[in-house]
Amino acid sequence: MNALPSAPAIATTCPYCGVGCGVKATPDGRGGALIAGDATHPANLGRLCSKGAALGETLERDTRLLHPMMRGAAGGLEVASWDAALDRVADGFRDIVERHGPQAVAFYLSGQLLTEDYYAANKLAKGFLGTANVDTNSRLCMASSVAGHKRAFGSDTVPGAYEDLDEADLIILTGSNTAWCHPVLFRRMVAVRAARGTKLVVIDPRRTATAEEADLFLPIAHGTDAALFSGLLVHLADTGALDPTFIEAHTEGFAATLKEARTLAPDIGATAAATGLMDHEVSSFFEMFRATPCVVTCYSQGVNQSAVGTDKVNAVLNCHLATGRIGKPGMGPFSLTGQPNAMGGREVGGLANQLAAHMGFSAPEVDLVRRFWDAPAIAAAEGHKAVQMFDAIARGEIKALWVMGTNPAVSLPQAREVRAALGKLDLFVLSENVLGNDTAACAPHVLLPAAAWGEKDGTVTNSERRISRQRPFLPLPEKVRPDWWALAQVAARLGHGAAFAWRSPADIFREHAALSGFENGGTRDFDISGLATLSDAEYESLAPVQWPVPAGGREGRARLFAEGGFFTPSGRARFVTPLPVAPAARAGQPFLLNTGRVRDQWHTMTRTGLSPRLAGHIRAPFVAIHPKDAAPLGLEDGALARVMSAHGTATLEVRIDAGQQIGTLFAPIHWSDANASDGAVGALVHKRTDPHSGQPDLKATPSTLAPAPMRSRGFLLARSFMDLAAFPFPAGSWWARAALDGGFGWRLAGAGGPQDWADWVEHLELPEDRTELIDLPGGQYRTAAFDANGRLMFALLMGPPDAPQAWDALAGLLAEETVSLQDRRILLSGRRAGAQGPCGPLVCACFGVPRGAIMEAIAAGDRDAAAIGARLKAGTNCGSCLPEIGQILQDARVPA
Repeated sequence: MNALPSAPAIATTCPYCGVGCGVKATPDGRGGALIAGDATHPANLGRLCSKGAALGETLERDTRLLHPMMRGAAGGLEVASWDAALDRVADGFRDIVERHGPQAVAFYLSGQLLTEDYYAANKLAKGFLGTANVDTNSRLCMASSVAGHKRAFGSDTVPGAYEDLDEADLIILTGSNTAWCHPVLFRRMVAVRAARGTKLVVIDPRRTATAEEADLFLPIAHGTDAALFSGLLVHLADTGALDPTFIEAHTEGFAATLKEARTLAPDIGATAAATGLMDHEVSSFFEMFRATPCVVTCYSQGVNQSAVGTDKVNAVLNCHLATGRIGKPGMGPFSLTGQPNAMGGREVGGLANQLAAHMGFSAPEVDLVRRFWDAPAIAAAEGHKAVQMFDAIARGEIKALWVMGTNPAVSLPQAREVRAALGKLDLFVLSENVLGNDTAACAPHVLLPAAAWGEKDGTVTNSERRISRQRPFLPLPEKVRPDWWALAQVAARLGHGAAFAWRSPADIFREHAALSGFENGGTRDFDISGLATLSDAEYESLAPVQWPVPAGGREGRARLFAEGGFFTPSGRARFVTPLPVAPAARAGQPFLLNTGRVRDQWHTMTRTGLSPRLAGHIRAPFVAIHPKDAAPLGLEDGALARVMSAHGTATLEVRIDAGQQIGTLFAPIHWSDANASDGAVGALVHKRTDPHSGQPDLKATPSTLAPAPMRSRGFLLARSFMDLAAFPFPAGSWWARAALDGGFGWRLAGAGGPQDWADWVEHLELPEDRTELIDLPGGQYRTAAFDANGRLMFALLMGPPDAPQAWDALAGLLAEETVSLQDRRILLSGRRAGAQGPCGPLVCACFGVPRGAIMEAIAAGDRDAAAIGARLKAGTNCGSCLPEIGQILQDARVPA
């Protein structure tokens, strides 16, 4: 796709993880854009991961919600005008508040929202409707980090910056598959290690792609991070590695915390026993930390998404506070944020236990925000956090809900219960930019078309407190509007128009910045009042800046707390004692199910699922299991298995993985009913939450596993999207859909045999030019159909479960304008004619390099990843595929 010569490149920000990479988007004049990394953005210095590099493939409008819709008398959604839809929302909120009080209203928001949208939602709900039932999918991501920061620092403050990674001599990654989940940052770490010999320690129950590059890998038992870092604190005290000056001058509670740590992990042996590690592994880690002043400890979802997540965070913070290794170059704890604007949402009060500008619900803070907003009905107490919010909906206590930019019918624990709860609402409003997700299928009363990435205009804040502009480079579709606008329109209909009379996102940002400095005086960490007087032009050209930016300045500050200055009442950091928590009851369930992300997908795939490139790496939902657990169950790689918990089930492809700990399973979170028949793992996850943060324990659900035998396996290729509601697969079928170049592909399995598939095909409207093979004794059914120009329109190949799959050989035919006669003759045999190039699963998504091409390069004499990169470019962009390339080299018995 070539850009128009006159099209300017627009500097914006990536909409995926919390790294906050700068992007240059050049509109192509046809509704799309060319995407490149922004070399001037300090977060990524021009690098993009595979997802960011493929953003241009996700801009199509075929899946977009483009008009307001309302549920009609017959129960179905009908196109409506904006005025009618907004009147319905405002009237519904007014009626429910009058009849049941403000606590009957709730908002569920998203880390995908821009800060300005977030601010508008929180102001309307907490200041003018009077409900604090405002939470966000960031509760599933960063809430334990927030709670840990506030307990220790008195504020939700990340003390360091990405620059610290460049100056560290030791980087610790705990509970983070950074190579896949934050690949741009991980390649930065690897580059620093090559340049200055920085050591890398990875702490994780799974041996992931990140662990493959570690100098020391600690396969810790699930949930025992607090014990490990408590043992480290004891070791630092016993070996004279503390900073008594910093402890005395800037902290409180150290003696009591150290005493309790000694009861939990008194020595190396006890620490090893508590964490499932070997003594020498613990000893090596402790010595590396003790002997290395410049150490950064990065933690993410493996720490946060736990019933003891907040205690894990504080155990890490304790070690940095005790050694004074905080807020100085190359030193500090660092929370790796999962979502692009999770931090921006926290800045404006996006969690149910927060008010705007990092304020809470103390009486003075409530009064301050009330006066600034001139709010008539400000909420005075915390609301329901995410899991509890949907429980309250199920009980009938919350009767109106506005969901914005997230998919709770998939992502929340016990997701099937969430769907049932949504059906009980008197008013369910959904702001979305896609029509076909699971939450949109839960019968909302009002569906509002929101702006998508490329159309959004506002700011986001990344993991290092850096505020960046997300600028539009595509026009809004005719009936699509920003979320802040819809919120302001509802506020006006409720009689609060003067308080929401914003003309643009710049107006909202200035108000947000002014509130951050209102009666602050240095008592609150979040202060960007120096940006409150930005002109519209200055807002438009705003360069990435780290907060705080107090009044009188425009420059931010990279680090905090090196000289104390904490935001507790005493001004001192607090040591916090982790408390042991009993594990979840397992009651005959031998496995712990861990959930998380994979390299090339994001959340529930409403965006990444549009990219054929990103679909090529992992094509179907899977469950990873250790070979010693798989063998007694008779499970082989690629078979189907049924994962079961007390709350739900999912049928997933088996991946035999020696990196799994025995007794554990791993399944990714991305699949849903929109793209798989039975792949949504949120339905399995228990609702156990951290008592301090309310964050769900998404890493350790007691589960069982059993084979899911099928009579047939195969795949379907189609140039057009198949409406499975109109033409459902035969009863008992399993499927997973992926985008392909030129169309779509479904991996299939079924309880039926060849005749069942043949009967299904007969109900389809296919071109007359069709070939077919039915082999009842052999269990085979195959058919292919072509249009008048010889293009493949449809192909279905089904056979016995153990038959070889020809997906890799044939999937590329959909992109061909004409299928050759040779290929047409042999297609039903699962082969292609001639030298069609290597295939196999995609390894490098950035450059579209499949496994077969890498194997050919190895056969041609390439002996390491650098040589493969020189030949194929694989691994030379974001580098997240380098561990996999290394494993392929190792499997080929070639040194990596």
